[in-house]
Amino acid sequence: MRTRLQDIDIIGLILWILRAVILVLVVWGTIAALLDNPYSNRQWLDFIVFGIAQGSMYALIAIGYTLVYGVLFMINFAHGEFFMSGIMTATVFLAGPMSSSGFLNRNPILGLLIITVVSMAVSILVAVVTERIAYKPLRKAPRLVPLITAIGASFFWQYFFRGLFGSEVKPFPQIASLTGTIPFFGTEILKTHVVVIIVTIIMLIALNFFIMRTKIGKAIRAVAEDKDVAALMGIDVDRTVSITFATGAAMAGVAGVLFALVFRQVHFFMGFIPGIKAFTAAVLGGIGSVPGAAIGGFFLGMFESVGPALFLEGLGIPAPHQLKDVIAFTMLVFVLIFRPQGILGERLSEEKA
Repeated sequence: MRTRLQDIDIIGLILWILRAVILVLVVWGTIAALLDNPYSNRQWLDFIVFGIAQGSMYALIAIGYTLVYGVLFMINFAHGEFFMSGIMTATVFLAGPMSSSGFLNRNPILGLLIITVVSMAVSILVAVVTERIAYKPLRKAPRLVPLITAIGASFFWQYFFRGLFGSEVKPFPQIASLTGTIPFFGTEILKTHVVVIIVTIIMLIALNFFIMRTKIGKAIRAVAEDKDVAALMGIDVDRTVSITFATGAAMAGVAGVLFALVFRQVHFFMGFIPGIKAFTAAVLGGIGSVPGAAIGGFFLGMFESVGPALFLEGLGIPAPHQLKDVIAFTMLVFVLIFRPQGILGERLSEEKA
């Protein structure tokens, strides 16, 4: 009996009890919320649509994290600043003047296309410069070195754009044709949310075609598989890595425009929280998996939007929607407990890990 007690991992047992308690509380709160149902059907639908729209933005940003990790096995914590740089530049130099002149309201599609192209171009430029100057010399360094460099690059770009455009919040102009709602299954949803979801679907389809059907996409997959063998096969590894950064930054540039359409504010620090959330989404979906990053982004957006009403309302917690970040990261912990490699990630053996 004493031998059996000695074999028990006390810390592991305590952790499993803690997990069980949290799981019971989540289930209890969910059942209580569903039975009490303090929200109308329209409010639940609003939660779901907003969650999908927010998750769409997380998905586009998360793709940049997972592409870079898949090729270089590094976490690019400066990616949130790629997201910020494009839309902030486009807002100051294009969106504001175009709105003041009336061009944006007269030609909303053309105006948004121009803003999106400029946002993508600036994000790509910042990403490529960062990769060439900060990351390329550290290609063969221990993993901790580029990680610290990425954090430094993140701070550099934050304060670079703060010095360039100022620290105050810049309003993104409201487009008349995108104000209001449209009918949807007996309720109304915001036009901006519809635009976000449609654009995200188009971008994900285009990215899938680019990665799977083009020569550059095949080169990216080859370099991600084995850099040395790819180089022996005639692939320019340095150029491919730069294109990988540029691809992720382009998706982040589009996400910046969608973010500005929904929240209508941009500032030099706006990339930090979405960047952390997108990294969480990439881990949730399986870091290194592009479909996993997209799915993880949608899951995270739904957790943040629906989770407080579904999990916390029944427990009687006041102002549950202020705890949306707690819900999001708690769900991440649960996924990683039961599936450490993420939703679509591959389980690696200890030798490969």
